Amino acid sequence: MLSDDGFELIPSVLDTNQIATLRSRLCVTSGAGWRGTLSDPVVRDLASSPEMLALMSRHLGGPARLVRAILFDKSASTNWLVPWHQDLTIAVKERADAEGYGPWSVKDGIHHVQPPVAMLEQMLAIRLHLDDCDASTGALQVIPRTHIMGRLDAAAIQRMRSISQPVLCAARAGDALLMRPLLLHASGRATAAERRRRVLHIEYSARELPVPLEWS
Repeated sequence: MLSDDGFELIPSVLDTNQIATLRSRLCVTSGAGWRGTLSDPVVRDLASSPEMLALMSRHLGGPARLVRAILFDKSASTNWLVPWHQDLTIAVKERADAEGYGPWSVKDGIHHVQPPVAMLEQMLAIRLHLDDCDASTGALQVIPRTHIMGRLDAAAIQRMRSISQPVLCAARAGDALLMRPLLLHASGRATAAERRRRVLHIEYSARELPVPLEWS
């Protein structure tokens, strides 16, 4: 369960029509994905729908605010390995000084910054699967309950990896995976030659950013 383990798989969140629509609008790509998916009105309408906001608000314990969406498109031809890590950055409109926020980076022209742990603890991501996903397509692996350990350095991540049994988050097209940003996760390379692993990763927050920072 999400509250205990930091992740939860929810079956059949998307129906077949929604899956087909998202595939056609988002998945014509020659790269590994797209950070600007919220510019697509279909994605934005889905991510900000009353049903989605209610689901996320229920788990966040307060009104959920849509803050970012990314498409990941992994296949044997567009392939990558993701080492064990936590999601530590958020996307903001502009760089500005704020206590506890840093370091900064720029990805695809968008400013990113590491916020305090307290902010990350009030965030939640939902990963909407547009394809069946298993080990052969690089499904996500997670280490349960690591979301309550705060920000982990490289040594702590290695220690947790050595003493823990990862969980493979296999899913069917239309299933959704809820996960906390601080949950340790990784994914292997895709080995299935004719299959893709397309995932729409959407992030929400229950908190506003301190002035003058604004969500991207």
